[in-house]
Amino acid sequence: MSSILLDAIVFDLGGVLVDWNPRYLYRPLFGGDDAAMEDFLARVCPAEWNHQMDAGRPFADAVAERQRQFPEHAHHIGLWHTSWAQMLRGEIPETVELLAALRERGHRLLALTNWSTETFPVARQRFAFLDWFEDIVISGEVKLAKPDPRIFELTIQRGRLDPARTLYIDDLERNVEAARSLGFRAHRFDHPARLRLELQRHGLL
Repeated sequence: MSSILLDAIVFDLGGVLVDWNPRYLYRPLFGGDDAAMEDFLARVCPAEWNHQMDAGRPFADAVAERQRQFPEHAHHIGLWHTSWAQMLRGEIPETVELLAALRERGHRLLALTNWSTETFPVARQRFAFLDWFEDIVISGEVKLAKPDPRIFELTIQRGRLDPARTLYIDDLERNVEAARSLGFRAHRFDHPARLRLELQRHGLL
């Protein structure tokens, strides 16, 4: 067990508690041609473009710019906005079970997510467990996105957190490293079973 007693847990959402992946939308549209789909996602609608919307850029602006740049893909680019909900498959049940167990034990639970304010209401409506968090810092709302240290500093301020006594959980290494640089105890999520072991190691379960 860790020698430092932790008193708060901050969760990332996408890839940890929520299964979001643009391939759920686009794979059927490419007729099973995964190579063409991956080229589209890498070149036409890459992660850094989606990151702009997570950081607060309006979908309409981002989509229109990309459609001008790739007019031959205009329809598929537009679907990133109009059919976004199809990228959101569901909760990751094993991780939500861990979240429920932490809640039952009375631990402070917060969330820090890279998510557009235009699409976050879809998740709010779909996932009741989002109400379990005392605060959710949404990148699109605050116009900052991970791994920018300023969004972690804002989370510390809003949650009145002591990073040394806070466990941060994220599926992306760059975000985990950003949290660690500010003093958080951090875990890179790759499987619920390993997260369970980490929570047990810290005496949280």
